[in-house]
Amino acid sequence: MNFSVHLNDELVESLNQTAREMGRPRNALIREAVAQWLDRRRPVKWPSEVANYSGLLGIKRFEADRGKLKPPKDP
Repeated sequence: MNFSVHLNDELVESLNQTAREMGRPRNALIREAVAQWLDRRRPVKWPSEVANYSGLLGIKRFEADRGKLKPPKDP
């Protein structure tokens, strides 16, 4: 899909210079930058193996004794 993005002169020059230094097309750098930005904005989720982990049979969960902990002393 094609669409227009308006950039100021300073940003365009920086993009052009980086593209020349890397030997890559500007469009490729823009696609990569947008993809990375979108990835950072996605909510972080635990992998299903972690989220669905139910522990090991016969070993109590580490949370089991949480209620027995004493409150911390002065911070």
